[in-house]
Amino acid sequence: MMDYTGKRVSIIGAARSGIAAALELKKRGASVFLSDSKARADWKNQEQITEIIECLQQNDIPFELGGHSNKVYDCQVMVTSPGVPADSEVLTNAARNGVKIISELELGYQLCDANIIAITGSNGKTTTTALVGHIFSGTNINYRVAGNIGTAFVSVVNQLGRGDWAVLEVSTFQLEWIDKFRAKVAAVLNITPDHLDRHGTMDIYRALKLRVFTNQDNSDVAVINADDPNQRGYEPAGKFYKFSVSNRVENGCYVEKGTLYLNIKGKTQAIIDAADIGIKGPHNLANACAASTIAAAAGIDISTIAAGLKSFTGVEHRLERAGLIGGVSFVNDSKATNVDAVFWALQSVPAPIVLIAGGKDKAGDFSTLNDLVRRNVKAVVLIGQASDKIAATFAGITRMVRAGSLEEAVESAYKIAKPKGTVLLSPGCASFDMFDNFEHRGQVFKSAVQELMSRQ
Repeated sequence: MMDYTGKRVSIIGAARSGIAAALELKKRGASVFLSDSKARADWKNQEQITEIIECLQQNDIPFELGGHSNKVYDCQVMVTSPGVPADSEVLTNAARNGVKIISELELGYQLCDANIIAITGSNGKTTTTALVGHIFSGTNINYRVAGNIGTAFVSVVNQLGRGDWAVLEVSTFQLEWIDKFRAKVAAVLNITPDHLDRHGTMDIYRALKLRVFTNQDNSDVAVINADDPNQRGYEPAGKFYKFSVSNRVENGCYVEKGTLYLNIKGKTQAIIDAADIGIKGPHNLANACAASTIAAAAGIDISTIAAGLKSFTGVEHRLERAGLIGGVSFVNDSKATNVDAVFWALQSVPAPIVLIAGGKDKAGDFSTLNDLVRRNVKAVVLIGQASDKIAATFAGITRMVRAGSLEEAVESAYKIAKPKGTVLLSPGCASFDMFDNFEHRGQVFKSAVQELMSRQ
């Protein structure tokens, strides 16, 4: 475990992981300085930034907002937040000056003695991480679920010891700045185009996803999706498990004739009928297979895995039912921040669908949805910066309506959907042009639906 006593550490970013890192390092005797490029007045959520400032002041942590002064480079280690691009000026200058740069994920690893499960992928990682955590809840094992799912890894390290398990959702932004980070069980669920506005190319994005296997050895387990063409041919250094919804696999979980099977070390056992899994949809079948493989790799027995798959009902903002007015149902899929997630959503809810889409563009290709939109979508209500791009893509395929706010979008979508259909918020874009994050976007959607229901 790394000793930070007396070390000078700069934290870049005042969001969730940055604050958690600053507080934990302060407790461990480090000399901490926090810096965020965003001025106080520019924060969308003024209540949040006020609470952040009060927290830093109460813990005697010096900080700056609105830019990075030279003081930020007076450090031995720099901990960067996921929202800070690798090519940003502050990180570029720090690297040029020989400063050691790490992510909060790497910091958590340095401070944690527990076994680590690291789950990444373009889609499904939050649901799968939560599902694995739910399966662990059926055991007597001490575990914590953290990472990109909402709780910073460093916030839970003091609750874990040797023999315990940290179940982590991991993003490419966190994997950019790992060094020694090593997962006892690491999984890549899928690799489809996402974050290309930041990473540039699919080759770079794919390489960053596969970094989750870095530093593993023969005592560790790597889990990959045998159905994913972007993972074929890749062989990690550790033990090699697979999952598939379409073919048998030698080590891992697969689906055959409507039943999930686990094949480990030549022993095949039925886990559960797919119809009995608590979360529905073809993408969630893959998530269930992945979670089963991961849990088995961590030593959890078949009966506990089956019970977890049956009782798990999903997570907020992922195809979450938000309300029903007459024959019109409302579904909150705010976590659909890329086009591939929308692809699965459009196959998981009843047609006809009125789709609410748009936000901050991530260089996704919406034309891959054309056939599904033509078949299942009655209209698209457009919001945010990507409206023009999406409108151009779907021109002539379906009806399109523009909305200046998500509340207006909900009103318009309901009028179009009546008397029967599904209003689906599945944006296919990031949320930061209009909201603090996808959770904020989902909450606004649900509030708008509740307000609409109260007027009926």
